[in-house]
Amino acid sequence: MSKKKIIILIVIPLLVFYVSLFVGRYMMDPITVLRILLSKIVPITHNWSSTAEVIIIQIRFPRAVLAMFVGAGLSISGSAYQGMFRNPLVSPDILGVSAAAGFGAALAILLSANIWELQLAAFAFGVLGVTLTYMIARVYKTTPTLMLVLAGVVVAAFFSALVSGVKLIADPEAKLPAITYWLLGSFNRATYKSLFTVIPIITLGSIGLMLVSWRLNVLSMGDDEARSMGVKTESLKLFIIVCTTLITASAVSVSGIVGWVGLVIPHVGRMIVGPNHRWLLPTSMALGAVFLLVVDDIARTATPLDIPIGILTGLIGAPFFAYLLRRTKGGWK
Repeated sequence: MSKKKIIILIVIPLLVFYVSLFVGRYMMDPITVLRILLSKIVPITHNWSSTAEVIIIQIRFPRAVLAMFVGAGLSISGSAYQGMFRNPLVSPDILGVSAAAGFGAALAILLSANIWELQLAAFAFGVLGVTLTYMIARVYKTTPTLMLVLAGVVVAAFFSALVSGVKLIADPEAKLPAITYWLLGSFNRATYKSLFTVIPIITLGSIGLMLVSWRLNVLSMGDDEARSMGVKTESLKLFIIVCTTLITASAVSVSGIVGWVGLVIPHVGRMIVGPNHRWLLPTSMALGAVFLLVVDDIARTATPLDIPIGILTGLIGAPFFAYLLRRTKGGWK
């Protein structure tokens, strides 16, 4: 990848992040925003209102950071899965992590849990869902790709049914709207505590995927070819599943279910840098961070109410994916 592309992929996320801090229903001067940020590092004379500082530091900053990390995490997970499964239609929730995490969150809301307990339940059930998928797909000490997909469908359907059951018994005046809204996805619950909880997990999982990017290139050619080149395919698949599950489960636990990001963004990255996962993974992270942050900016500024992220990603992602299919004629290599 050229140095120009590398610079662009670094500068654009930073620029969009900065713009997101002063854009909103309460518009702010970019210079004031910069001074507020710098005041946390170096001594600067305060000539802005306390309201402006609260909006930037306590509301917009953690929300923007969380949106970028969730977008980056879902995108790198989607890229890794599409390479591992050798399928352009694979997304991070293929093994049932989103459905299971959704059930965990719905159950926590039903039991009147606080936000910390809700996030923990969503993460734990997300990991449990993928664990069940892997155990079901395990056949004679191997995990065939087709078995993983089919097991993921089964587990996702099972937990989706459980979510429907929770909705059925939930209080229609209070609990049911909360469950429905959470499942649609949002970043309006972003706090620094969420950042400190999620960022290390997403970072750790992303680093793990980066470290095996060249092995992922070999695995994307097929299990037989990978074994002939000395790659331990079963261990590699398990490692990739663990990394992507940690990333996706932690992302879903703080944002709700956000679709299309991990499906569409890897295709865009592949169009820019090609199929080499050494460059595709970090490119997908940068593009995913920018995409989800822009979508979140639209969600919180377009109307007086916060539009759920899942609605916007579907409205934007589905037509764009249809365009990609037409342009590439179904190819992805």
